Amino acid sequence: MHKRPAGAAPSGGDRVSAIDESTGVAPSQRTGMGAMPYTDGVMFRVWAPFAVGVSVAGDFNGWSADATALGSEGNGYWSTEVAGARDGQQYKYVVRTSGDLRWRNDPYAREVTNSAGNSVVRADNFDWGQSEFGMPPWDELVVYELHVGTFNDAPGGSPGGFASVIARLDYLRDLGINAIELLPSAEFATDFSWGYNPSHIFAIESAYGGPAELKRLVRAAHERGLAVIADVAYNHMGPSDLDLWQFDGWSDNGKGGIYFYNDRRCQTPWGDTRPDYGRPEVVSFLRDNARMWLEEYRLDGLRWDATGYIRNIYGGNDFGNNIPDGWRLLQTISADKNARQPWKLYIAEDMQDVDAITQPTFAGGAGFDSQWDAGFVHPVRAVLTAAMDGARSMDTLRAAVARGGEGPLRRVIYTESHDEVANGKARLPAAIWPGNAGSWFSRKRSTLGAALVFTAPGIPMIFQGQEFLEDQWFHDQNPIDWAKQQTYGGILALYRDLIRLRRNWYDTTRGLRGNHVTVHHVNDDDNVLAYHRWNRGGPRDDVVVVLNLANRTYDSYRVGLPRRGLWRVRLNSDWAGYSDDFGTQESYDTTSGDLPLDGMPCSASVGLGPYAALVLSQDE
Repeated sequence: MHKRPAGAAPSGGDRVSAIDESTGVAPSQRTGMGAMPYTDGVMFRVWAPFAVGVSVAGDFNGWSADATALGSEGNGYWSTEVAGARDGQQYKYVVRTSGDLRWRNDPYAREVTNSAGNSVVRADNFDWGQSEFGMPPWDELVVYELHVGTFNDAPGGSPGGFASVIARLDYLRDLGINAIELLPSAEFATDFSWGYNPSHIFAIESAYGGPAELKRLVRAAHERGLAVIADVAYNHMGPSDLDLWQFDGWSDNGKGGIYFYNDRRCQTPWGDTRPDYGRPEVVSFLRDNARMWLEEYRLDGLRWDATGYIRNIYGGNDFGNNIPDGWRLLQTISADKNARQPWKLYIAEDMQDVDAITQPTFAGGAGFDSQWDAGFVHPVRAVLTAAMDGARSMDTLRAAVARGGEGPLRRVIYTESHDEVANGKARLPAAIWPGNAGSWFSRKRSTLGAALVFTAPGIPMIFQGQEFLEDQWFHDQNPIDWAKQQTYGGILALYRDLIRLRRNWYDTTRGLRGNHVTVHHVNDDDNVLAYHRWNRGGPRDDVVVVLNLANRTYDSYRVGLPRRGLWRVRLNSDWAGYSDDFGTQESYDTTSGDLPLDGMPCSASVGLGPYAALVLSQDE
């Protein structure tokens, strides 16, 4: 039911202009959807093919249910222009069916008062300033996933907002991050949520600050050289506070009506609200939404949630439950992005090891640029959390690292994400030693995970607070503990050093941005792994990473190296500067000679601390 402002009464007589006199263009000849302000009013356009009639009620006509009718365009769309309506006014559509009136929020509303409130007319007149921003090269991206509602200081009470994120942008820039990924920020039910239950996909979450505050965040991030990526959920809607449900009164089998499948394809783990990817109008609805994020909000990419549930009823690879319409949707919207803004990044969270997700559409693929790699996070976490050193498989790690050679930018690699550290899944330090996440073992092995993330081929990503050993599992009402920045300042410094090496800040590790990897040393008996990363090869390009996955120290451990000469230690995760109880084994620069080993033409000895990572490269 709509919410009429206190004291407001219905009024009639609002004149509706069938033609915009300033342009001479009739509503049916205009493009666009929703509430579109123009010089002297607002045009309203909505899709309701089974409605008997549609009106718009709002602040501009005293919330009259019948004063302002929309005209039928004859194709399921209804539209009109309301002279005198203006930016900031609230409204709803009144959809007439054969049996009742339905007060509906605008599916394209750019703002709502809250998820169960009213739509708001909102003009796109934000001042973006003069700063120029270019998307960082994809081979340099370091992604920081964060949840706006918990990226703040105050526990309990109200959720954080975009302003809380803006306040931490300098910190993220100094850490070395150059891309932030926001959990979904479209309007959702209540003020607390992960965001994967969107009620209004075009509106920006009111509890976070609404559309202007999101634009302010994007502008502030771009001023600091940070890209902004947002999560979107197109695999289902709601299911609560969902005005799209039986929007114009029609449905089949008691299901969701025009925006949703009305047969078994509607079923998802989150409700029977899978969009009908076979309806052109629904495809346009989702395509327009993706365009909005990239063009109106100037975001630099989208991470699509659970694409498996777009292309398959149960999110898997079983042919009998595939949704061909869903596959075409993925192709359609990725192709649209590539045609309009190909430098922006589309990431799929498919988690089913489907290579076709990142293959081009002309080859039958979905056309995404990258995808979260389940073949990295799950085996890496399993190796790191094994209680006994003898249970760690170096061959498992070899496979996780080497699969990036198939196309390093086609996968996002991580050891923590919102999914991996919630709903019974612990933060990595807590999973290593439950109840003692600050232990030496937890610090040692979790930072080995960080070394893998930042040196293996792929786009590296960390989750909020991971860089200072946050150990609390993710919950949408529990802010991260910023005090741990001081408690684990050395761990924070280690992450900063790893990020700078990954981005080749000092022009000594270009190979970490390269396309090539060879895992050349796999010692399953002693739990040591080494791999070679390179772009073109040579000094300051060839990088060798050595990992000791056991509680054992080596003052001289020999590994193969690709070139002779002096190899410098660019990072030793066992350095005492990262923690007072590190520093068991001093690392040292080493000189390789012409003694072949591990399939390499040269070799040399290195010092390895327990559960330690070394990063080596040459100056000349």
